[in-house]
Amino acid sequence: MLYVLHGQDNFSLSQWLAELKRNLGDQAMLATNTTTLDGQQVTADELRNVCESAPFLAERRLVIVRGLLERFQPRRQTNRRRKASRATEQPDGYHALGEYMMKIPESTVLVLVDGDIKNSNPLYKMLSGKAKVKSFPLLKTAELRQWVEKRVAGEDGSISTQAVALLLRLVGNNLWTMASEIDKLLLFAASRRVEEEDVQAVVSYTQQDSVFTMVDAIIGFKARLAERLLQQLLQRGASPAYLLAMLSRQIRLIVRAKELNSQGESETEIRNRLGLTSEYAVRKTVEQASQYPRLRLKRVYHQLLEADLSIKTGKYDGELALNILIAELCQRGRI
Repeated sequence: MLYVLHGQDNFSLSQWLAELKRNLGDQAMLATNTTTLDGQQVTADELRNVCESAPFLAERRLVIVRGLLERFQPRRQTNRRRKASRATEQPDGYHALGEYMMKIPESTVLVLVDGDIKNSNPLYKMLSGKAKVKSFPLLKTAELRQWVEKRVAGEDGSISTQAVALLLRLVGNNLWTMASEIDKLLLFAASRRVEEEDVQAVVSYTQQDSVFTMVDAIIGFKARLAERLLQQLLQRGASPAYLLAMLSRQIRLIVRAKELNSQGESETEIRNRLGLTSEYAVRKTVEQASQYPRLRLKRVYHQLLEADLSIKTGKYDGELALNILIAELCQRGRI
């Protein structure tokens, strides 16, 4: 039996795979008969040797291959990269693997686990008609809201509509993180309904959300708002080093988003390339990138470096250095 599991929602994918394992019988014997392979390195011969090994005291052998489809994922290339890679490309390298996977022994359950796979992927196209394919895309807002409400109800809890909305905005659609935050909220609420105030008090992403807002204020030259947000973050316990690192990280994301946007990449592709899982974070970063000229970004980098050096050399303490930095970044007309 051949399965193809792919998508960015690796939480749901992992749960589905766990359920498949439970359905394969005795878990202790299954563990003895389970092999996990690196799809980026495995050869057809290595895969054959593992799949054709008889299961030990069990009916099934489980073989999990991670990242194999991604290995043959078509990649967008510039003309220079395309010319440089022609000599080493092996476009037919997937054939031997694909041909073998379509005739694995009945005693072997082979599962390919991958991230976001394009329909143009040659190995995926070869296998999709023969395998049981299960896709796990990131949940959209309405689906995510239902997922949160169902998970809370499944733990005998309840949550207000306003609390769900804030939770979605702060955490996004990373279900690993969402599940963890829900568990913390239910413990915090102690049998009562989870309210918006509970989310603000418990969910650690509130600081990151405030950093987004602070960067927005800086981009809009709103010095007073940026300084007030800085003070609020410091009062909540955020360290100056953390805030400087978060600000630097956001500027790096803006630079990369600007470059990807100029190349005509979609918002989904930008999200994948930046490694962001929150739709809110992606939209905010793309929006910020559209407002920042390249020359200003270059100057901001220098100012961030100067602030970091002034803290590390003891010229200024962290709070003063950040206040000076924000005052400089919010000066209009400085490129």
